[in-house]
Amino acid sequence: MTDAADQPQDGRLAKVLVVVGIAVLAFNLRPAAVSIGPVLDEITTGLRMNAAEAGLLTTLPVICFAGVGALAPRLARLVGLHRITLVSLALLAACLWARSKVDQPTVFLVLSFAALAGAATANILLPSLVKLHFPDRVGLLTALYSTSMAVGLTSASMLTVPLADHGGSVDWRRGLAVWALTAVVAAVPWLVLIRHDLRERETPRPFGLGEVARTRLGWVMAVFFGLQSLQAYSIFGWFAKIYRDAGFDADTAGVLLGVITGVSIPLSFVIPALTARVHDQRVLLTVIMVFYPVGYLGLWLAPVGGAWVWAVAVGVGACTFPFILTLIGLRARTPAGTAALSGFTQSVGYLIAAIGPFGVGVLHDASGGWTVPLWVLLALCVPQYVVGLMAARPAYVEDQLARSRGGVAVNS
Repeated sequence: MTDAADQPQDGRLAKVLVVVGIAVLAFNLRPAAVSIGPVLDEITTGLRMNAAEAGLLTTLPVICFAGVGALAPRLARLVGLHRITLVSLALLAACLWARSKVDQPTVFLVLSFAALAGAATANILLPSLVKLHFPDRVGLLTALYSTSMAVGLTSASMLTVPLADHGGSVDWRRGLAVWALTAVVAAVPWLVLIRHDLRERETPRPFGLGEVARTRLGWVMAVFFGLQSLQAYSIFGWFAKIYRDAGFDADTAGVLLGVITGVSIPLSFVIPALTARVHDQRVLLTVIMVFYPVGYLGLWLAPVGGAWVWAVAVGVGACTFPFILTLIGLRARTPAGTAALSGFTQSVGYLIAAIGPFGVGVLHDASGGWTVPLWVLLALCVPQYVVGLMAARPAYVEDQLARSRGGVAVNS
């Protein structure tokens, strides 16, 4: 890792390659998790999964992102930021392909974990890559990669079932395997970009995840990220099932989930730029989050008649994700600080988020319906909003750490 002062001095062509590399990387960070939801019934039936295994499968993304994500900044220092990104994509592609071929639920879960480990590592490092190559354009580049991530998310939500269609039946293996091919394509630019690691000069790391844990900002960001991810992964894991239980077929349920994720495509381009520019980010947060109650209450009251409207509303509410991604880049002064803040925020955040999809499944089984899970998700919007207001206050993690040490803040 390098300081901002030591960042690579790329030419125009190299900058374009970095932008392309970041965009295609981001596209591939969600299909490994999201492609499961639309064909969950077919996977559990085909592999003869029990309820516990199915619950673990829906919770696995957040567990993996929490556990493996914490290692990402250290791996980047040891291996190189760009090289570990390439390794992550290779692991993602290989394990996505392999899991579409197995017949044992345990092996499927292990390969899913390994694929998600690759995605988790790259996911943590994306803000640091942006801070390293484009320190003065954090909002714009975050808009680019969060939009690309939203496109990948929506594609996996909407296209997995059509791609899995095989003579009128759903072949879940085909639907999952295609996302391995997109990951292979995404690895191509990084074969060239690894040269940056050969040019970077090793510098002492200013702090690690343990030190971020001593800052108020670190915990505020982690809790906010955790609560928004709890909402998002509950949606990704279970909303297709909610729609199917309401009477929609697999194709329509996948499209409705795709509407939720598709709303984030244009908003993921707009929100980071606004977040970086507006004076009071609390107003922007309020505008985004007010849509969650509209969507959840509507889905409870009229799950079929207003399904498309409620899907749009939930999708807007879920755009707290590009909002906090931008905050990660804005709340640190250096690439190393960004990596540490990103690692702590997302690792702790995903531990919190793991409660979501697993808890929704438990509440559904205990209550025999979806009313209780929806009301719990609605109630959790309140603490998410409160801690989001705290995260929206201007601050730098390096400054808070320097004060705790009794030292001087790191300049940008």
